[in-house]
Formats: sequence, structure tokens, C-alpha cells
Amino acid sequence: MMTKLWRGGRILPAIAFLVCALSCAAPGEATIRYEVSLSHPERHLFHVTMAIPDVSGEVTVQIPAWNALYQIRDFASHVQQVEAFAGTASAQTEKVDKETWRITGQGTITIRYSTYWDDVGPFATQLNGEHAFINPAMILLYVPDRRGEDVQLVFRDPPGTWRLASAAHITSASPGGARGIGVDARSYDSLLDAPIEIGNFKEFSIPGLPADIRAVVHGDGWSQKKIEGDLSRICNYELKLMDGAPFEHYVFILHIGKGAGGGGMEHLNSTAIGIPSDEYLAGVAAHEFFHLWNVKRIRPATLEPVDYTKEQYTRALWFAEGVTSTYGAYTLVRSGIWNKERFYEDLGEQISELELRPANRWQSAEQSSLDAWLEKYSLYNGPDESVSYYTKGQVLGDLLDILIRDRTNNEKSLDDLLRGLNTDFAKQGKTYRDSLDIRLEAEKVAGGSFEAFFRDYVRGAEPLPYQQTLALAGLELRTVEHKRAVLGFTPDRESGGTVAVRAVDEGSLAAEAGLRSGDLIVNWNGADVPRSLGRWVREQQPGETVKLRIRRDEKEQALQFKLGEEKEVLYQVGEDAHAGEKARRIRDGLLRGVT
Repeated sequence: MMTKLWRGGRILPAIAFLVCALSCAAPGEATIRYEVSLSHPERHLFHVTMAIPDVSGEVTVQIPAWNALYQIRDFASHVQQVEAFAGTASAQTEKVDKETWRITGQGTITIRYSTYWDDVGPFATQLNGEHAFINPAMILLYVPDRRGEDVQLVFRDPPGTWRLASAAHITSASPGGARGIGVDARSYDSLLDAPIEIGNFKEFSIPGLPADIRAVVHGDGWSQKKIEGDLSRICNYELKLMDGAPFEHYVFILHIGKGAGGGGMEHLNSTAIGIPSDEYLAGVAAHEFFHLWNVKRIRPATLEPVDYTKEQYTRALWFAEGVTSTYGAYTLVRSGIWNKERFYEDLGEQISELELRPANRWQSAEQSSLDAWLEKYSLYNGPDESVSYYTKGQVLGDLLDILIRDRTNNEKSLDDLLRGLNTDFAKQGKTYRDSLDIRLEAEKVAGGSFEAFFRDYVRGAEPLPYQQTLALAGLELRTVEHKRAVLGFTPDRESGGTVAVRAVDEGSLAAEAGLRSGDLIVNWNGADVPRSLGRWVREQQPGETVKLRIRRDEKEQALQFKLGEEKEVLYQVGEDAHAGEKARRIRDGLLRGVT
């Protein structure tokens, strides 16, 4: 086992075999090779060995500071005991900064280190007694000026009957009798775009599709029939919409059950999704599968080439993510998973979310995109500080679609804009210039200027023209007064996960109970503090009791109070019974995807 090869910082004789196994590769094998030991998975430690051939005097290696999420996450903070060897001799190793090491040596340099991960979710990496899920950027060093070289990744000592699933090319390797499973890729970047599931998962093909699409499922609380039905409808619709599959095969990696994390992460030919039950699958999958085109292939120039060392700013996330949400909703209603009432409800919810955030009055869709890197800070996510580029982008996508349909007498639509971008950019191997090329493509499709729309609502933060634009599609925007529960204080989740009280509303029931700014919440209704307090309180009713255990001045005490009440105006979208014939055709076009 790899964990037994090194003790106390010295090399035992077994290292000679390992160096040979990594460096004496047959012609045609990957240039840069990794071996990762999965022995003792309950310890949550990946033991990594990296072999870099053809080093002339010195080589610099790094580990990404970010990947997947637009957040600096400093994966180097999980790395332990970096050592390097030239042949079987120790090589001088100098740490340059938090994510960079410089190694002196000739020929093949072998680097050895461990990295600890036990985080759930599609944006994370986890190793435990049940399975391993790996986003490779979180565990693998790279050579900055050799990212384009072939790579090979082999996992040694997988427990029992564990298997491997990934969109990457799967290999097997067993030198010296040690069982190994792995993948190879044409570059470090392409390897990072193919997450890996290892374990005793269930795997099956999705029937009735014109392309090879598989589901890999870890967890419980799911039905194969439901997964097959939902994914078949979603994939069939989106493949038809975008004129066929841009891949040879595609993999849905699904983690289902309590504690599986939440959300989805798109990749070039796969997606990783974490959901509590299969009832949540369709909404996430419709969004993630459409990313096959929008963002993975129809790609803003500001995201290329990827710089793993620092923030990569773009003004296009309102389109790359938000309009993908537009198509997530379109897919669900056009494939029959949703009825039209559910589609209208969702659109009303997105508009309500925007209008309930004061920041919507000043933060544009482009600025929200640019500021994505601030989302890891709880203060930034408050309603006074930001709007979501997902939400604003989704609504902008709906409005732009209606305007294109209205200008062309429903002969063209947002569908044509996406297909045009796919033809003019993705299939040509070109990136687009953020909002500029989106506007130019919209003008090409509709035959007229969209400068004012992009100036006022994309670059600017003018009030969105809901009423007049929805009316063009035979839809009405209605308001309803709603009473909702409120906490009476502002929570602040700190970097270590602790929840502190940032501010207490004057005159609130929480204030009357004695809650103070600076209190640390250690227990919530007899359990852990909910991961999303905003979501939790939205699911409660005014007057319900909250029981807290807080820490103040190094002492713990119990507090309880009732949730307060606040009136808010919500928006609902419905059909206009008096809509004209053209507006009804546009409305039908939105719901059915027809022109």
C-alpha cells in the first residue's frame, strides 16, 4: 500500500518500484502521471504521487485556488507533507506561496503528498467508507506551463468491489499485482472537467435517446424508473432543440439521499448532482444538461484561458447561468414534466425574488456577474447587497425571447439565438465577447437593434419592463399581499461554519428575548443550525417558536422566541383572457417552443 512506503520522512526500498511504475511507461501512455491510494478510506486521506518526466533543472507545480464554483477556495489548505524525488534521491523542494512549490532536479521528478477531503456535494470531494467522489482540481497538482500534455490518473487499493465512473476515458492498471482503476485525458484541464465517482454505485443507460447517456447513482431514496423517465424527457428535448449531441457519451453522476448535498455542477460531458430525493432531479438536471451548450461550448472569452490561481472575472454569467435557467424552465414545461401553471408560478417566483431585493434597483445583471466572487461572503448575499445573476438572467431571457418573437411575428425566438451562438461560436471553436456578441446575435435573429434593451437592463439596472413585455405574450403580472415569517435578526455564517448574530432588529421578538449582536448560535431547536436559514424561515409560519442555545462571553445559555411577521408583495404570472391572436401565438410559442 502506498501509505506504507514512507515513514518519518525517509524513503524505504519500496519507493524504487513505485518510481519505476510511474516513470517506466510504455510508449503512448500519458506524459504526466498520478497515482492515488484509496487505502483506509475512513481516514479521508488521498495519498497522491505525481511523476513529471523530462524536467531540466527545475519544475514549478501548483494546486488550483478555485474550480467549479466562482470562489477562491484554496485547495492547498488541505495538502500535507509535500516531498519530491529525482529518481530515488530526495530533490530540493521550496514552497513559494500558498499554492506553489518549486522543485530542483533532472529527469523524472516524483512528488508525493496527501490531501484530506470529506466534503459532500457536487462542488466538493469526499473519501469515506462508502465511496469516493473526486473533483480532480481539488487533489491534483499541475505544472503551469505543461497543462496541455497528456495525463494519466490511477487509483490504487480501492476497497473490495469498488468501481469507477467518469466521462473521462476509463483505464485499468495493475503493475506488481496491485489493483488499480483510473482514467486518462489529453490535458490537465480536460481531466479537471470530468469528475470521478468510485464505489458500489448503480449504473444504467437512459433509454429512448439518440445518444449514449448513462446515470451513475450513489445513495438511496430513488426510483430507476423515475430517473429514466425524467432524464429521457429532458435530454430528448434539449438535444432536439440544439440540433444533436456534441458528445460521444455523457454521464449523470447522482448523489441522492439525506446528506447528499444540494445542486449540480456542469462539466464538458457530464454533470454531478446532489439531491435529497429523486423528486428534485428534473429541476436540476434540466439546467445542468443545457450547460452542455451554454457555458461549456458557447463560452465567453473572459473565461478563457482558465487561470486557476486567481479570480477570473466575467460580465456574462447572467447569460451563461441565468439564461440556462430560462431553458431549464422551458425544458420542463415543453417536455411535459411541468404544466403551464407551474411554469407561470416559477416565473412569478423569479420576479418576486428580484423585486424583494433592494439591490435590484442598482446592481445590473453584468455587475452581478462580475461580483460572483463575493458570493462566499454571507453579507454580500443579503437583499440589500446583491441580486442573483441566475434570477435576473432567467427573467431577462424570458423577456428577450418575447421581444424577439414579437418583432418577428413569432417566426424567430431565443431558441434561434442559442442555435446561432452554437453555430457561429461553439462549432467554430470560438469564444464570444460577453454581452456584446449576445446582443449582436439577437439583432441578427430579430433584424433590429437591441441596444436600448442591453443598455438599460443588462449593463444598467433600470426597472425591468415586466408588464408591457409579458403583455406581448398574452400574460399578466398580478400582485398579492403575503404574510411571511421573519427571524428578527441577521445571521452571519463565518468561514469556519459557526453562525453568529450580526444584528438584531430593534423591537423584534428576538430582541425582547435578549438576543444580542455577537452571540454565537450553537444549537437550533435541539439540532444543528440549518445550512440555509433564509430557506428555513421561508418554510415557517409567523408565531412559531425558535429555541436557541447561544454562546456569549464564553458562557452558554438558552433563549427562545416566536418568529415575527412581515407583509410583502409577491408577483404572479397568469394568462390574459383578452389577449389578441398574435399575443396568444407568442404565448403558445413560449410554452411549446414553436415559431
